Amino acid sequence: MQSITLITKECVQEDGNDQRIDNFLFKRFRTVPKNHLYQLIRSGQVRVNGKRINASYRLQLGDMVRIPPVKIETKDAFNRTAITRANFFSFTTLYEDDAVLVIDKPSGMAVHGGSNISFGVIEQLRAQNPSWKFLELVHRLDRETSGVLLLAKKRNALVELHRQIREGLVEKHYLVLVKGKWQNAKQHVKLALDKYVTASGERRVAIASNAHPSSKPMSAHSIFKLDKSWGDFSLLDAEIKTGRTHQIRVHLAYIGFPILGDDKYGNFEVNKQLAKAEIGGRSKLTRMFLHAHSLQITHPVSGQRINLHSPLSSDLQKFIDGLDKL
Repeated sequence: MQSITLITKECVQEDGNDQRIDNFLFKRFRTVPKNHLYQLIRSGQVRVNGKRINASYRLQLGDMVRIPPVKIETKDAFNRTAITRANFFSFTTLYEDDAVLVIDKPSGMAVHGGSNISFGVIEQLRAQNPSWKFLELVHRLDRETSGVLLLAKKRNALVELHRQIREGLVEKHYLVLVKGKWQNAKQHVKLALDKYVTASGERRVAIASNAHPSSKPMSAHSIFKLDKSWGDFSLLDAEIKTGRTHQIRVHLAYIGFPILGDDKYGNFEVNKQLAKAEIGGRSKLTRMFLHAHSLQITHPVSGQRINLHSPLSSDLQKFIDGLDKL
């Protein structure tokens, strides 16, 4: 079965920074023959910032990639659903003005559509607000991560916010619950990361020294502070100085403190037990305990420093309440 994508434009985020355009396309269109994607590049149908590029072009943060219609082979069982009012999702808005939009992203929803995902946050918001001429993600959150998500409603706002990210002027904090008794009040982790794709097509990240031979190391810096602990569980505040794919998850797993509920890098036996057992008579944990709880930016228009905050989602709060009763 085939489906055809429409012409789209995608703004390059941190996880695509310095990535070759051909690899960028391979990741998004895994079922499309590579020679066809190369032909789209050579013919000028794929453009970056309105200009023709070659396959070795390395994308930069904020680049706008034009992706032409592409025929995608899909499984017969998969039917891409159209976005209609009947399946609109009601997002909680944390902040909004003419330049920026900040929402509280729920766990389980991807920030954008892709392989086996009909539509994500960005497609939903564009469909719900057809009068908006511009709307782009400023950064991304993993599908299972909940919390603060920042979007730009103007091109100049996007450019300015990306400048702040590049220059380390954006402060991002997450709440994360890990397996293990955390000892240090504050700990810096500076371990370079590599991205690669497994033989089955799954995107993975590893510490550079353990990475796939074809990947390229990226510097990564996380700061962890102990918030609270219960026996062999520890609640941490995680501040990321770099926004690499799966950064918090891989850093914590590598140093021996896997995130509870993490189905890629976590302790699978512990996850299985927590998904079954009632904790303190309150709640099971059936997803990854990672929540983007605060984001500080300088407003791209007013220049005012603003702090955006999302309370811990109800399912994670119930789990914490159960630990408090132990």
